[in-house]
Amino acid sequence: MSTYFHSVELDANKCCGCTNCLKRCPTEAIRVHDGKARILSERCIDCGECIRVCPHHAKKAVSSQFDEIEKFKYKIAIPAPALFGQFNNLDNIDIVLTGLKKLGFNKVFEVSRGAELISEATRKLIKENKLETPIISSACPAVVRLIKIRFPELCDNVMPLIAPMEASAKIARREAMEETGLSDDDIGVFFITPCPAKVTEVISPNHAEKSAVNGAIAISKIYPELTHAMDHLTDVEPLARSGLIGIGWANSGGESAAMLGDKYLAADGIENVIRVLEELEDDHIRDVDFIELNACSGGCVGGVLTVENPYVSQARIQKLRKYMPVSMNHLDDGDMDIMMWEKELEYNPDTFRLDKDIFKAMQMMSEMEQIYEGLPGLDCGSCGSPTCRAMAEDIVRGKAKETECIFKLKEKIQNVYDQLKNTI
Repeated sequence: MSTYFHSVELDANKCCGCTNCLKRCPTEAIRVHDGKARILSERCIDCGECIRVCPHHAKKAVSSQFDEIEKFKYKIAIPAPALFGQFNNLDNIDIVLTGLKKLGFNKVFEVSRGAELISEATRKLIKENKLETPIISSACPAVVRLIKIRFPELCDNVMPLIAPMEASAKIARREAMEETGLSDDDIGVFFITPCPAKVTEVISPNHAEKSAVNGAIAISKIYPELTHAMDHLTDVEPLARSGLIGIGWANSGGESAAMLGDKYLAADGIENVIRVLEELEDDHIRDVDFIELNACSGGCVGGVLTVENPYVSQARIQKLRKYMPVSMNHLDDGDMDIMMWEKELEYNPDTFRLDKDIFKAMQMMSEMEQIYEGLPGLDCGSCGSPTCRAMAEDIVRGKAKETECIFKLKEKIQNVYDQLKNTI
């Protein structure tokens, strides 16, 4: 089985064995046995939902440390549009961009610039009418991984375009090499990220063997130092090169609005995303060209690595966009080629395979169905598995015992009691 990198990790010392994360995980990637949670690596999509709901802070996201930028001669920051919604009374994003340079970056390239290029590339592909419709946005890596794991039949519907983060990194890196004459290895590109799924995408990208991004620094990590730098600026450089289309990608619906049409659908929050994908899989969604899906509520502003309330951030982003030009970035000759995925999106059959031997797997499946029939079907999670079906699978895999179900345990105790009573 393949190995997987994940930015979401469990701190077992803080885990109290509650089932909050178990019930909210969209891919049933969490089990709770022996009083501790455990994350099934092959099923985790790094959406960060477990981080959001854990009352004991036992789940955490691993991201790049700021001092990692010192490994490179030339340092480029590519901030997510969601970063601009973290600051109160901000009326000029140049203040944020100049603040990033004050922290030690040589160049700042807004990801909102890449978003405008991806929006134009998307409109072009839709016009060519060569893709499976409705087309699903590939911008949210958590959603892309969710489709790979739970909805493999929809893989062909995913837009074969890299995310704005990746587009920005490629262009910023190319420009830096031309401007400085430095080699590719001397240039470090760091994404200022609102979510752990982007961290995972940098290390284990869906679209290629290697990302153009060297690291992803959490907004929550850089926020204190950045705020301090912004408060002590003497001059603000005119660095911004994006319009309202690119900045709008921070909020749910921003990407869809950039399609400049009305045949689109936008959903945010992992539960709503799953509902849309289920209806799409059942062919219940029609007359739609484009579907934008964000795992986080509110869009990227709702990522678990942000510091501000997502709805406050949304309002701030809307205010910032008010006096911006529509778009400041357009595709050049050859840009379309670097925007396309280098490899196809494929379902990994190992994710839910019971055994590599097909005959043994069928036998285990039959056994699993028998066990499931004997379980109460309440999906209460008290056993440490998210559903009764997942419990039956865990038993077949040897990861759990039937008596871990409190109803089966009660039944067994009652049988023992009745036997003892009859012998008296």
